[in-house]
Amino acid sequence: MMLASAVALSQQASDTINYKDKYGLRIGVDLSKPVRSLLDDQYRGLELLGDYRVTENFYAAAELGNEKLTYDGDNISTFSTGSYIKLGADYNAYENWQDMQNMIFVGMRYGFSTFSQTLNSYAIYTSSNYYGDHIVEANEQTKGLNASWVELMGGIKVEVLNNLFLSLNVQLKRRISEKAPEEYDNLTIPGFGRTYDQSNFGAGYGYSISYMIPLYKKAHQASEKEQDETGN
Repeated sequence: MMLASAVALSQQASDTINYKDKYGLRIGVDLSKPVRSLLDDQYRGLELLGDYRVTENFYAAAELGNEKLTYDGDNISTFSTGSYIKLGADYNAYENWQDMQNMIFVGMRYGFSTFSQTLNSYAIYTSSNYYGDHIVEANEQTKGLNASWVELMGGIKVEVLNNLFLSLNVQLKRRISEKAPEEYDNLTIPGFGRTYDQSNFGAGYGYSISYMIPLYKKAHQASEKEQDETGN
């Protein structure tokens, strides 16, 4: 009786690590951008995203988006509009149970944006403020601008229904290059966000919904822990 139970448990454990994982294309949309568009009248944006499972833990990933950002500072107001693409990969550090597709991931992206920048208005400095600020309405647009950056990302993806995922991530960005107007700096960059003097770093976040299109299945590669549990 005990021998039969041991054999049954061993067989069950063996079946558990010999299942097949889903591989396919996952596509979705970043929900944070349309939500922000509703709440912030100085912002409009949309981002589509996707990833493809290459190996057990690595995923090729990409994001494609468009943003319109207005910046109103104390002495200057600008408006930028353009599109961007981010390409890279994610590594899943979470060890799933059988038939689960959840992720706790870290990733890297290379981002590139093309956009235009409009100088809406600016204030001319005077030593005396007796007559108030001298505001110049410029409305000068500069086209053909671009910027690139690298991005470190971390987050989670949870399968809430079969092949349907909700995700949350945070991003740390570092500008590599940019082309700016001659008279002033890029104060906002589509895909990168707000820029700051004397710093090439930026930050961001996102929460998304996506759907995985299963294309094929591949034998699960058992971890050392799973092999030890089955005695293989």
